[in-house]
Amino acid sequence: MTNELDLKKKDLFEKQPILKAIFSLAIPSIIGQLILVIYNMTDTFFIGQASTMIGSSLSSELVAGVTICMPVYMILSAISNLFGIGGASVISRSLGKGNAWRAKESSRFAFYSCLITTIVYCLLILLISQPLAMFLSGNAPETAKFARQYILYCVVIFGIPTALNTLFSHLLRAQGKSLHASIGIALGGILNCALDPLFMFVIFPIEKAAIAAAVATGVGNTIALIYYLVYFIVGRKKLVISLKFSKKIFTEGIPGEVVKVGTPACLMTLCENISYMVLDNLVGTVITAKAITEESLQQSAAALAGVGVAKKINMLAHSIVRGMTQGVLPLIGYNKSSGNRKRMSKVVYCSGAISLAVATICMIISLIFAKPLSEIFVHEESSIFRASEFLMILCIGAPFSAIGYTVISFFQACGKAWRSLLLALLRKGIMDIPLMLIFYFIAIGSGDTHGPELIIWATPIADMVCCLVSIILFTIYLKNHGQNKEEFLKKQELEEESYLTY
Repeated sequence: MTNELDLKKKDLFEKQPILKAIFSLAIPSIIGQLILVIYNMTDTFFIGQASTMIGSSLSSELVAGVTICMPVYMILSAISNLFGIGGASVISRSLGKGNAWRAKESSRFAFYSCLITTIVYCLLILLISQPLAMFLSGNAPETAKFARQYILYCVVIFGIPTALNTLFSHLLRAQGKSLHASIGIALGGILNCALDPLFMFVIFPIEKAAIAAAVATGVGNTIALIYYLVYFIVGRKKLVISLKFSKKIFTEGIPGEVVKVGTPACLMTLCENISYMVLDNLVGTVITAKAITEESLQQSAAALAGVGVAKKINMLAHSIVRGMTQGVLPLIGYNKSSGNRKRMSKVVYCSGAISLAVATICMIISLIFAKPLSEIFVHEESSIFRASEFLMILCIGAPFSAIGYTVISFFQACGKAWRSLLLALLRKGIMDIPLMLIFYFIAIGSGDTHGPELIIWATPIADMVCCLVSIILFTIYLKNHGQNKEEFLKKQELEEESYLTY
């Protein structure tokens, strides 16, 4: 086995036609991401059904309480991305250089670092769950109650399986095992879809619907984790990836390289979810900023339910793009390190064009069918109105974010940490949060009822700016580093000969 890769995988990375290689790696990853979105939507769908059974007085509060927890839950993905994407980049580039030993030690470092960091995060959330739920809900007590229930079970109790599943999917893709990487993710999602109605309507009483949904998600992720562990045991002789602890994980600059490359991916997810937390808080409080009444609290709950549903529907386009970029990351990193820069560039162009086309189609569908899509998940009239209104704004950013994601992933694969970090922070943090705050104060000062949707506009505007900067940085990089190593060295020799002759 060359470089610990079988000949089939070596052929995939080096020789297969570009589109065939992209689809071989990306389709399983995309399917896995789509199933994640589907089970997220299924969660919201069954929560919507449960809310009608609880009673109209708490209908919006239950939907809002569960959906606003998404950022807290997704920070587990930020931890996984820190060590998973960082580790995958180091593994794929090490294999491209023929250094299987370094690839193995990198996988070990990624595993233990992710496990310890996740434990610390879960304990922290346990300590601050009450004030965190109040912040996310905009200080609405009933919404906060459901949010805290979901956070305690889904994040605190089942956080470790969730984080490790995402980590393992990244590491397996780095060795070309994209199918098995996505089977584990898909398994958790499918089980969640199947367990949701069982837990919500049979095992748990209906008033505990938030807890039931959280437990269904956690059990699905735990079974998926068992699948990965069994696969590692059975295939240990064929895999570079190892979970056995070794002191050598701290040698050859492995920790620094993994963290350096993974930090932009982590910060992109982390800032994205901090941004969503700020968004939820501002949307929830802009209506009650002038007066807290029973009517304003109900409108606030409807707005929170609407933004939660809109974000989940809008995740469809983002999930396909993320699946594409995560799938081709090892292909880009391998060809960059092996010196085949032209193949590397073609992979980026082709995968980016596909992502852009899919994101544009999703945007058009969301604009045309915003209300029918919203009615699938919420049933109260004001929540439907808010969800469809917010979706039509959020979806405008999808094509721009597709380009941004493609370039960010490209720089991650190439080990160019500062560029991907800049773009990640520009998209979520540097641009959108200040814009949200500006729009929030404008909305309060205007005295009208259009505050929530004005705040939502910060997201697509930030996507547009990030897209523009991404194109500029990508163009500059390819101009300087887009040639194959042999061609670049030959060009240098000719330039030196010309200079000496002169």
